[in-house]
Amino acid sequence: MTDQPVPPDSPPPRFSPKFSVTRLLPIGALLGGLTLFFLLGLDRYVSFKVLGAHFADLKNWVEAHGVFALAAFGAVYAAMVAFSIPGALVLTLAGAMLFGAATNAAVVIVAATMGACAVFLAARFGLGEPLRARAGPFLKKMEAGFRANAFSYMLVLRLVPLFPFWLVNLAPAFLGVGLPTFAVATAIGIAPGTVVFSVIGEGLGGVVAAGGDIDPGKILTPTMIAALIALAALTLVPVAFKRWQAKRAERSMSGTMGGRT
Repeated sequence: MTDQPVPPDSPPPRFSPKFSVTRLLPIGALLGGLTLFFLLGLDRYVSFKVLGAHFADLKNWVEAHGVFALAAFGAVYAAMVAFSIPGALVLTLAGAMLFGAATNAAVVIVAATMGACAVFLAARFGLGEPLRARAGPFLKKMEAGFRANAFSYMLVLRLVPLFPFWLVNLAPAFLGVGLPTFAVATAIGIAPGTVVFSVIGEGLGGVVAAGGDIDPGKILTPTMIAALIALAALTLVPVAFKRWQAKRAERSMSGTMGGRT
């Protein structure tokens, strides 16, 4: 009995990614860093009260170390995002108070995007690919719909603070979003809020230097949240237009087919 030749157009065999300890190491390291942060009690230092109390010392340290201080701030911010440590608002305002609005906004956007990409890649490598390989019809349909408008959806999720930042880092990893789309949409999506909070933070620097206190209640105002929601709604316009075009083309095709029968 002779072996049958394989037709030249036969697709190569597919090997589904498997769950393994190696795949889980990156995301395990990030979870370990988050756990260690709380075990060491470092969370007590990430607060408006501590920032106000030590602002003068921080300001002197920044002025003494210049570029090194700025680089250290960026590294700390990226690490906070990568380890999903709460307190990004405190750190954003602190950076603006210490470095100025423009410099802080640029550093925060880059650092936050880098940290978010680290979470995204760890989740996609550890869980995303194996889950998608075993996904049922519902998840595959959801994935296809999200990927078709991934950039617009990512912008909405970044612009409107309705979902935790860490959750928005994870979900796209399970829905097949590409790294370039994720990174660019993250950088653009967080830019408006970062600029707004940086301007507020720079103003707070003068208030704290004069002996005033930081009032968190005056930062996230209803007007600011409404403005971010309105901005996010604009990013959904291309998605709505694309769906309208698809339905219009479908109705046109149905009418053409009906006229032929």
